[in-house]
Amino acid sequence: MSSTATTSSNVWGGGVSPFNVRWGKLMMWYFLVSDAFTFSALLVAYGTIRTMNPWWPNPQHVFRSFPFCGTANLPLLFVSLMTFILIMSSVTMVLAVYEGHRNNRNKVIMWMIPTIIGGIAFLSCQAWEWTHLIVDEHTRLTSNFFGPIVNGEETHGPAQFGQLFFVITGFHGFHVFSGVIINILLTLAVAKGTFDKKGNYEMVEKVGLYWHFVDLVWVFVFLCFYLL
Repeated sequence: MSSTATTSSNVWGGGVSPFNVRWGKLMMWYFLVSDAFTFSALLVAYGTIRTMNPWWPNPQHVFRSFPFCGTANLPLLFVSLMTFILIMSSVTMVLAVYEGHRNNRNKVIMWMIPTIIGGIAFLSCQAWEWTHLIVDEHTRLTSNFFGPIVNGEETHGPAQFGQLFFVITGFHGFHVFSGVIINILLTLAVAKGTFDKKGNYEMVEKVGLYWHFVDLVWVFVFLCFYLL
């Protein structure tokens, strides 16, 4: 009878609770979901304003420059490089989290360093892109010259293009910058042996969630601004 009751309890007990996670990781998920709503609202606003305008700049025309290549016409090549850098930094973060589960301090540091370098490289690329658009292409929050060509000359395009581009990519860039700072602090803490004393590397996983989120958001920003 007792054996039957125990078996019945195992069958209907539901197994491991899906909410049986540490509060820190749960709070990180809450933060990422709320941040996802913010990015979603910005991208929906971008899509709405774009469809309401009779003219919108062609991304292959706007984003065709590449550093140190002068006037070379290389549509989307530079932003593709930026995307590749960010994705690779996400890969190295996965490896850092994996080594964290194994409590391998040296390997965590080994993979966190290229993650940080990737974030800095992405921010450097974004700084060049902004500088090029502002200085060389005269794109501002209030105006830009990516408008229809009239009598062989480009006219002013919709002001919302510059506004949305700088706000959304700047907001994402701020997340990347914050992530780089957090990654540096995390790496220093790992090097000090902080998580060896705690007995786990859960903080590496939580920071990894944030970094993957930043990477995922960039995929949608890339899709909306550079491909559509």
